[in-house]
Amino acid sequence: MTTVVLGKLTDIPEPGAKGFDPWGVGQDTLLVVRSGGGIYAYRDLCPHYGDTRLPWKKDKYLSPQATTIVCAAHGAQFEITTGRCISGPCLNQYLSKVPVQVLANGDLLATLSESD
Repeated sequence: MTTVVLGKLTDIPEPGAKGFDPWGVGQDTLLVVRSGGGIYAYRDLCPHYGDTRLPWKKDKYLSPQATTIVCAAHGAQFEITTGRCISGPCLNQYLSKVPVQVLANGDLLATLSESD
């Protein structure tokens, strides 16, 4: 396991989402959603096709009402709190969760698995 500081919690609007590239591959591979006072992080990959990124453009992960995470390619919608697909071609499949925490200084820390 490796821990990485992604940035400050205040970098993400409430409600809102932001993409990050903690693996250094040159594109966002992780998304963090701030909603209802909670912080939720997932790999930026739709379970319908394992190599499809979710947003239609940078940091555009949420529905217009900011109530679900949306895959722009397939129209799938995911619960923010669980990552479970509630509508679309990957119904009842899940986004891959990534553990995150907020440090006392406001830094957002992600715990990355070596297998990711």
